[in-house]
Amino acid sequence: MRVLNRNVRLQDVTILYLTALAALMVILVASYQAPIHAVDVFSLESSPSSPLPPLPMPFRVPLDPRGYLQFAWNVSYANQEVYMSLKVREIQHGVVLGMSDRGELTNADLVVLWDSGTKSYFGDAWSDSEGHVSLDSQQDYEFIEAEQKADGFYLLFKRPFSTCDPRDYLIEEGTVHIIYGFLDQPLASLEQLNLSRIHTGIQRVLMLRPDTPSPTLPPDVQMLDVVAPNVIIPNQETTYWCFIQKLPENMPKNHIVMYESVITPGNEAIVHHIEVFECSPDVRAVPDYSGSCDDKMKPGKLNFCRHVLAAWAMGAEAFYYPPDAGLPMGGPGSSRFLRLEVHYHNPLLISGHHDSSGIRLYYTPSLRRYDAGIMELGLVYTPVMAIPPKQHTFYLSGYCTAKCTQTALPQGGIYIFASQLHTHLAGNGVRTVLVREGRELEVVQEDQHFSTHYQTIRVLRKMVNVLPGDVLITKCTYNTEDRSKPTVGGFGIMEEMCVNYVHYYPRTHLELCKSHVDPGYLQKYFNFINRFQGSDLCVCGEVSVTEQYSQLQWDTFTGEVLDSLYNTAPISMHCNQSTARLFPGEWDKQPVPVVTTVLEKPRYPCEGGAVSSSQPLTPPV
Repeated sequence: MRVLNRNVRLQDVTILYLTALAALMVILVASYQAPIHAVDVFSLESSPSSPLPPLPMPFRVPLDPRGYLQFAWNVSYANQEVYMSLKVREIQHGVVLGMSDRGELTNADLVVLWDSGTKSYFGDAWSDSEGHVSLDSQQDYEFIEAEQKADGFYLLFKRPFSTCDPRDYLIEEGTVHIIYGFLDQPLASLEQLNLSRIHTGIQRVLMLRPDTPSPTLPPDVQMLDVVAPNVIIPNQETTYWCFIQKLPENMPKNHIVMYESVITPGNEAIVHHIEVFECSPDVRAVPDYSGSCDDKMKPGKLNFCRHVLAAWAMGAEAFYYPPDAGLPMGGPGSSRFLRLEVHYHNPLLISGHHDSSGIRLYYTPSLRRYDAGIMELGLVYTPVMAIPPKQHTFYLSGYCTAKCTQTALPQGGIYIFASQLHTHLAGNGVRTVLVREGRELEVVQEDQHFSTHYQTIRVLRKMVNVLPGDVLITKCTYNTEDRSKPTVGGFGIMEEMCVNYVHYYPRTHLELCKSHVDPGYLQKYFNFINRFQGSDLCVCGEVSVTEQYSQLQWDTFTGEVLDSLYNTAPISMHCNQSTARLFPGEWDKQPVPVVTTVLEKPRYPCEGGAVSSSQPLTPPV
């Protein structure tokens, strides 16, 4: 019996051992099998069921500073989808592409191409609050094609604007923060990936673009290149380079009808954005200059060159004026001097690159029916408007009132066809809305993912007709969680602005339609808060507004009262002519425009509401 019992125990042990070994083998094999929701890339490479996009990829941008990763895309408004293409010059073990609210690596919507050492996989994924990556249970990125070519590896896929997956990014009008990363080793499981441990970067694009055809240029169109004079790009991360260019003497009036960027080959990933400004006609001569815009020794007259003629940012395409309008250049009342400003973003500190990038203006002596103009909306550059410190979200609004539009606009109004939003570092959202008789009628421009690092002129998908008596409200969103002192309005980069430069026609004498809170009511606020906080000595009025803001003890109550003041106190209007003089009338202590009805945000099909549709630019009758 003892022998028999001994044999039984040995048999049990043997069975347990073999069972454990088998289970271990299953686990090891399973860890190298295809993820449940991922796509085995090369098994579908030539699948006839994967339709190619109906159009080429018209929009493209380099993602990394060396240009190893190129992103291109096309938009189908009919299907509410974006077709995307990645070109990787030298792929190792995979690549990550994603979108997040402000370019964070955490809580990001991702699409990942990775290999396990034996096979390559494609899948929709997401990152958590610590950057750990997981495959999404709802696969909304649809794989189309992958191909290795002589110049790199190409990956083609698509995704709906809205997926109704809470882990997915909603693709909408405005800036999209693209994040990317390179995988330098195989992954047995995607859950091994943490974005904080790989080489990553960020790029910004306007993903949704108008789907209108480009107008035909006139046969007598001429070109003028406003470009940097063979600059050696400094080996520092950020450089703003300024250059003064003269127009031909006695140049007659022409119309700019289109412009595009001219980027020196090899510098596509370094030239971040470009602007061309016209100098003030009141300044008869502007000295020659080619150097840093931040140089304290630069000529002071460069500060009088602020009228935007053209603006381009990485990824932007050519800008066309509507067929009936052109931007005046030359002729009486204009300046001969243009200021070019080029922003070089050189995080790898590359040295020795020469650059002659800039803007190519297309102009015609055959004047169109209307002169186009540029008008400033929003807040006046003044410290009376401020954002408290430690704010996650704080709003400031600037008004172009019914009284000003009634005074300055022609009977048929104006047609806004493009705009350029602008804030400084604390701004992260801008919205301009048209209000008629107290009702929000339509959004002129909105970007709730705005970044001061990506500012370009944006063509509206539908022209906005502003009539006399209408109101334009520009509302900016700020975050000052990283600041311990209040942020006041002003020209400095650590001060703030809230501006929308709207491009419109026909041109009027109204060049600036902006506001700020009434200074007298602001002093009442300082008096009240100082008394509430127990200050024995009020110095209100004896020191600058900036100093008064700094002396306050900032808490929730102080910020809420300031917010209430801005939304209810009378305003001072700057309804300015092109001569910088106010239009005749009383513009101080004006009431804040009242909005009784606000617009509802359009919903996508899966959200159970109306779908926003593409509408072409419609010229006036």
